[in-house]
Amino acid sequence: MWMICTKEWRQFFSSLSGYIAMVVFLLLCGLLLFVFPDTSLLDFGYASLNGFFDIAPWILLFLVPTVTMRSLADEYKGGTFELLKTMPLKPSQIVWGKFFGALLIITLTILPTIVYAFSLQALSAVGGLDIGSTIGSYIGLLMLGAVYTSVGICTSSFTNNTVVAFISGAFVCFLLFTGFEAISKLPVFAGGTGYYIEMLGIRFHYSSISKGVIDIRDVVYFLGVIFIFLLITQRNVAKR
Repeated sequence: MWMICTKEWRQFFSSLSGYIAMVVFLLLCGLLLFVFPDTSLLDFGYASLNGFFDIAPWILLFLVPTVTMRSLADEYKGGTFELLKTMPLKPSQIVWGKFFGALLIITLTILPTIVYAFSLQALSAVGGLDIGSTIGSYIGLLMLGAVYTSVGICTSSFTNNTVVAFISGAFVCFLLFTGFEAISKLPVFAGGTGYYIEMLGIRFHYSSISKGVIDIRDVVYFLGVIFIFLLITQRNVAKR
């Protein structure tokens, strides 16, 4: 499994597109949080990274599928999947190796944003950041990235076209993040059913963790979604 993980890591950084994706993510976050006046954290009047944690899931919607779109689609298209089949590897080892390789890349991309927290803490005259909430938000963001990664690898396992894998991965991530919340607000679900429908979406659990309270139900939800998509991926790989 770790051989596949290392291969995924090296493949991503062997091309310029990998570095460009990471730089664009960090540059876009920096512009939105410190330059553009409508979203600048410096104009809030108090030290808070809430703006970053509100924006980051939407940027990750495009970053993560960029990382994962080649995971299996390129293997199918380039014929290297045939080589993987000749190795003493189970489908589960291939899938989890791909998952952890892509997740390490996403984690490495998110890690530099901790500078934002240190910057706001240093610039704050009184009080500073809510450390508990900030740590919880970062944990939620990493879990969100893990779910997006599992979705991206799953959609990549259905096709040998990287563009189709990217579009379908971004679309499914979008539906999981905000789709259930939108459906829950329909008048037909106004009686109370809407709350339970909203609980099926990622945004509900991400917002809960971002408050600084790590609820085991939210953790189980994220792990469950990851497992489901990786299980689907494993079955797709086994069929081939």
